[in-house]
Amino acid sequence: MTQIIDGKEIAARMRHEIAEDAARLKSGGTTPGLAVVLVGEDPASRVYVSMKEKACAEAGIFSDEHKLPAQTSQADLLALIERLNRDERIDGILVQLPLPDHIDESKVLEAISPHKDVDGFHPYNVGRLVTGNPLFQPCTPYGVMKMLEYTGIDLSGKEVVVVGRSNIVGKPVALMCLAKHATVTLCHSRTRDLPQVVGRADVLIAAVGRAEMIRGEWLKEGSVVIDVGVNRVGEKKLVGDVDFEGAKGRASAITPVPGGVGPMTITMLLYNTVESAKRRGERR
Repeated sequence: MTQIIDGKEIAARMRHEIAEDAARLKSGGTTPGLAVVLVGEDPASRVYVSMKEKACAEAGIFSDEHKLPAQTSQADLLALIERLNRDERIDGILVQLPLPDHIDESKVLEAISPHKDVDGFHPYNVGRLVTGNPLFQPCTPYGVMKMLEYTGIDLSGKEVVVVGRSNIVGKPVALMCLAKHATVTLCHSRTRDLPQVVGRADVLIAAVGRAEMIRGEWLKEGSVVIDVGVNRVGEKKLVGDVDFEGAKGRASAITPVPGGVGPMTITMLLYNTVESAKRRGERR
């Protein structure tokens, strides 16, 4: 019988542990602090930011929100980030993407102190991930790894296939799996005979952003499927990158969409912020 990997349940367990860590820090005089910067009125971004604010409150993390108009200049945004870099109350800085077109996203992300880069996107943190000595790891792929860990899935010696090569999920999760001694194949839109490659996977991580692109019959019998994709079909229905119903009959374990990887992203943001607070003294 296929195990459904419940991201909501794993996230709830982790958030309880994070709140306990935050409470211990508070009792010692350190309140973990996260600054969230939102530029503009993007509806999805506003929803994400409100979810992060609520999650911080529940975890006992101080949330410092900066909601800026869309016409905010790049210079003013960079000046705010520099102030937050110097603010002793702030352990993590998150700039909500996307940014307005007149702002250079890469310059903004590189302006965040690597020691407060709880999103794990600064080149310094990417480099540390590549060399196997991570400081902060990107939240969504880190959430994938925690799901595998909490489910008791050992990657050592396994063949892992990652479909999707983004800087946000595909590339970092491939590196994280390598660090766990997996043999990793990173696929993309130009991979030849993708069904055959997917069929070799002991563990499949799908992060390509195409609704139900990966068919159930492609999978190896007994494989583990982690579906990172969230795609809207029609007015309300959300589906992953994997045909869930087709895959469920072949996979030994699979994440649903919604309710799988999604709840882990904000959870790992909270986790990284608390870990940063533990290192606050080292930044001085």
